[in-house]
Amino acid sequence: MKVVNLKQAILQAWKERWSDYQWAINMKKFFPKGATWDILNLAEALLEQAMIGPSPNPLILSYLKYAISSQMVSYSSVLTAISKFDDFSRDLCVQALLDIMDMFCDRLSCHGKAEECIGLCRALLSALHWLLRCTAASAEQLQEGLEASTPVTGEKQLALCLQCLEKTLSSTKNRALLHIAKLEEASSWTAIEHSFLKLGEILANLSNIQLRSQAEQCGTLFRSIPTMLSVHSEQLHKTGFPTVHALVLLEGTMNLTGETQPLVEQLMMAKRMQHIPTPLFVLEIWKACFVGLIESPEGTQELKWTAFTYLKIPQVLVKLKKYSHGDRDFTEDVNCAFEYLLKLTPLLDKADQRCNCDCTNFLLQECNKQGLLSEANFANLVAKRTADRDPQLKSSENANIQPNPGLILRAEPTVTNILKTMDADHSKSPEGLLGVLGHMLSGKSLDLLLAAAAATGKLKSFARKFINLNEFTTHGSGEGTKTASVRALLFDISFLMLCHVAQTYGSEVILSESSSEAEVPFFETWMQTCMPEEGKILNPDHPCFRPDSTKVESLVALLNNSSEMKLVQMKWHEACLSISAAILEILNAWENGVLAFESIQKITDNIKGKVCSLAVCAVAWLVAHVRMLGLDEREKSLQMIRQLAGPLYSENTLQFYNERVVIMNSILEHMCADVLQQTATQIKFPSTGVDTMPYWNLLPPKRPIKEVLMDIFAKVLEKGWVDSRSIHILDTLLHMGGVYWFCNNLIKELLKETRKEYTLRAVELLYSIFCLDMQQVTLVLLGHILPGLLTDSSKWHTLMDPPGTALAKLAVWCALSSYSSHKGQASSRQKKRHREDIEDYISLFPVEDMQPSKLMRLLSSNEDDANILSSPTDRSMNSSLSASQLHTVNMRDPLNRVLANLFLLISSILGSRTAGPHTQFVQWFMEECVDCLEQDSRGSILQFMPFTTVSELVKVSAMSSPKVVLAITDLSLPLGRQVAAKAIAAL
Repeated sequence: MKVVNLKQAILQAWKERWSDYQWAINMKKFFPKGATWDILNLAEALLEQAMIGPSPNPLILSYLKYAISSQMVSYSSVLTAISKFDDFSRDLCVQALLDIMDMFCDRLSCHGKAEECIGLCRALLSALHWLLRCTAASAEQLQEGLEASTPVTGEKQLALCLQCLEKTLSSTKNRALLHIAKLEEASSWTAIEHSFLKLGEILANLSNIQLRSQAEQCGTLFRSIPTMLSVHSEQLHKTGFPTVHALVLLEGTMNLTGETQPLVEQLMMAKRMQHIPTPLFVLEIWKACFVGLIESPEGTQELKWTAFTYLKIPQVLVKLKKYSHGDRDFTEDVNCAFEYLLKLTPLLDKADQRCNCDCTNFLLQECNKQGLLSEANFANLVAKRTADRDPQLKSSENANIQPNPGLILRAEPTVTNILKTMDADHSKSPEGLLGVLGHMLSGKSLDLLLAAAAATGKLKSFARKFINLNEFTTHGSGEGTKTASVRALLFDISFLMLCHVAQTYGSEVILSESSSEAEVPFFETWMQTCMPEEGKILNPDHPCFRPDSTKVESLVALLNNSSEMKLVQMKWHEACLSISAAILEILNAWENGVLAFESIQKITDNIKGKVCSLAVCAVAWLVAHVRMLGLDEREKSLQMIRQLAGPLYSENTLQFYNERVVIMNSILEHMCADVLQQTATQIKFPSTGVDTMPYWNLLPPKRPIKEVLMDIFAKVLEKGWVDSRSIHILDTLLHMGGVYWFCNNLIKELLKETRKEYTLRAVELLYSIFCLDMQQVTLVLLGHILPGLLTDSSKWHTLMDPPGTALAKLAVWCALSSYSSHKGQASSRQKKRHREDIEDYISLFPVEDMQPSKLMRLLSSNEDDANILSSPTDRSMNSSLSASQLHTVNMRDPLNRVLANLFLLISSILGSRTAGPHTQFVQWFMEECVDCLEQDSRGSILQFMPFTTVSELVKVSAMSSPKVVLAITDLSLPLGRQVAAKAIAAL
């Protein structure tokens, strides 16, 4: 008999009662090679024939089972065929279909093309929908059976349905395939969600507890599908987190003026990467704050820390509250953190002793005010601390010394009031304004107000107001003696305050947003061109120091001839710009014997006698001038700086003279520090009893900086946390040695470490140290150091566990941090650093994928290693295609370029025929990427990984899990879903 079609062949087999294997042999004879059984829809044809009667045809079903077992038909075609059956009243047919599904539902696979694998995802989704409809129908039948008093059959069928449903959903692989199907077919997924809700309602009324709990288990498994990637276990065995500690110390010591959002993001990144529980995370922030309060040097730094702890950190926590998701309330976590903190009585007592008050109480009040603590918890914590506090502390508190936390909290509203006062028209009541400014100068008021303004983000507008005031006082017309002296004082105080702000908080705070139309104010111009700062070399012959000669001559005459400076009609900004040239004239006259030392004394007294800003401008130029002189030529210039630094003892000075001189001397000391060190000179500035430059010149003399770096890192590692002094030394070393030298030497130290506990600690500490300039360090680490280690077989032994695991972890943390923050602005701390050109990243990593990069040429240049690491660019263009190219990420950005190249190298290592420690390193690197990943990682660093890497990765036993595949592919792209489906279906 000539067989015309599939249906006829199946009927003939049934009529002649062929056995299953006979049927398979004959089928292959009837249908020659070429068309596959799936194209011929064999599974559907068999099911259609088997389900014609009220009960299924067992012989034809045996053919289908044989076809499934011998892989004649694909799983996806069987699932699709089953999902088309919708007559749920035929119990025996339904049970037969459930029986078939039970054969293979927990071991689905597909080794075909990516489209076939996506087909399996869709078929599984359809089958799940069918199972739900089937379960709902069975449950309804059971309800009807209960009413008719025949529940046994309905109950049996419902149990079978739930068993099959549970078996299907219990497989992680199936849930991963459904995760992909959900993204492919959003509408079908929504329908399934509705079916699940409906089923839940029907089954809620079941009296059979076992069936109900089975249904709940299925629901839990189903609900876990969308969140498969976001489940991370938190670290519960650790209590200390040096990274969080160091990030807080770094920000409090070096970046008080920075915005809170970048700090919040940095802290959240550390929390996510290290899976830190919220209460311990908040506790670590508080611990760092208290350590900062205890160890901060007396003076400005102490006030900065107090403002940071009491004003900025509560604001940071308010923002962190917005990030908190989950079952617990964030206020409960804050309360829990305080509960832990109160157990650290020695730490709190030491802080109380240093600050002369109950520090914790102030902090609790501030958190309560910000809504971070409930009233009940607040009262409970205050009572606990009062009970635990050392009773001697209360008795030893000095009632005459006001504690800094209280002063800072009071200074914050004062800043707002002063800003309002400064907004008024200056010409209407200059005397009133002068009174306010004079009050600001007394004692430590100025530093308190500046610290409060810095911590609350108001320092920039504070500085702007003073620049406007300074600008207002540069001209005086038709004024009397009294008005002239008020104008001189307003000019002087605003000038000194601005210098002090620039030196204490960085000159970026002063600079206005660049707009070409507006005229740049005098102080900004002077600061940018004439003010000495760390790392800024000034040219004493620059045109800015050479103003109009007639103005210079009249100023020299004024300084030399009159008994004191005139005030009326004086243009102070012109005097400040002319003073440098005037000093040069006076110096030359002194050098040539035209002027005697007595005349010089009179001139310097005149310069500093009325307004101190003239002395500041004079010293600014002298500092630049001294740098250019030979050893034997410096004496007179230094002598003149000495003369200008001391106060003038005269009856005839203007108001607030002593207060202004204190600020002037602090400014001069900062200005002269570098040049005095370079010329090995000492100038005794009048002491205020406080070290005004506590973190300056910390490096030990005559020791190689590499030794200092090794030594400081060893101490930090032993101690387990970074203190503020170490942070400043490391920052200086980073400045001096450069990013590559700094990073390379610290990585060498990490790779020497063989104790597991210490390597993990080293990673946490190095990550926080690298935050000094994370962007540049990441470029060096991923662009130079890692490729160097991975491509040089003589260095592979250094990548063994534990240092190799630690380096992989560190590299991922740095990459994630830099990538998440490099879209934002660099912090002011990082802007200040001189950017060294590490290497031209454009030539290192070319834009066109077809052009072999320098790194890839390096890979294939060694004769021996040519086979080991064949260059990815030798393969087809497709082999380097990654999600980032489909998202059109800007590849001119150095970080994107470095990441793309690193993942090309990783792909190359995985595809090579030689395994070794470098292959193991790549596995650790990828594991850490997956571990640190967030749900929906579109735009993470893994988008730079070529799609071809996925199939190579799943060959590594530790990476061959469905969750890993979902994590490392970009599921927002159709191609990403195909790659993931292909890899998962083949597992």
